[in-house]
Amino acid sequence: MLPKIIFFTAASLATLAVILLALFSPSSHRKSAKSPTRPMLALSLYIQQTQVATRSVMYPKVPPDPGALIFHRILTEAPENTSRVVGKAQGFIIPIEHFAHSGFNIIYFTFDTHEYSGSLSVQVKNINHENRDELTVVGGTGSFAFARGRAIFAKTDHHGSDLNATYHIKLKLKFPNRSRTIPG
Repeated sequence: MLPKIIFFTAASLATLAVILLALFSPSSHRKSAKSPTRPMLALSLYIQQTQVATRSVMYPKVPPDPGALIFHRILTEAPENTSRVVGKAQGFIIPIEHFAHSGFNIIYFTFDTHEYSGSLSVQVKNINHENRDELTVVGGTGSFAFARGRAIFAKTDHHGSDLNATYHIKLKLKFPNRSRTIPG
């Protein structure tokens, strides 16, 4: 009989504790009118070919139907090739339809400035071969940890070749609510 009383008392106290915690604890999952939604960040940058000052470099002509696009470019604040470099863009893209959703089609943006330090990963699902593409930001590190959002690419130099073209990229990023992180 004593074990039944101890069990009933423990179960009753546990139930009471759960009810009291639910009623009186500060809840971070309730939305208040004062708290803003998830933090957002918008960046506007340019992807350019690295400039070599010592000698002119002859680039090979891109075949009309390449098997993979591998590139290393710089990120700048403005379209001029003398503007401040804020990072680099690197990627490996397979522009074939059945590889469109593969894990290989990622562009990495690496930032190294006073304001931002880290990287972003942008997934290329569809390449329209037009002057404007909308891509998905799938994550980041450093200042861009756990970022999600959109990256809008637009070709700014419409009369140049694709190898030396300058691209304007608009990043619209959302970050998770960092107040709900688990300490420790």
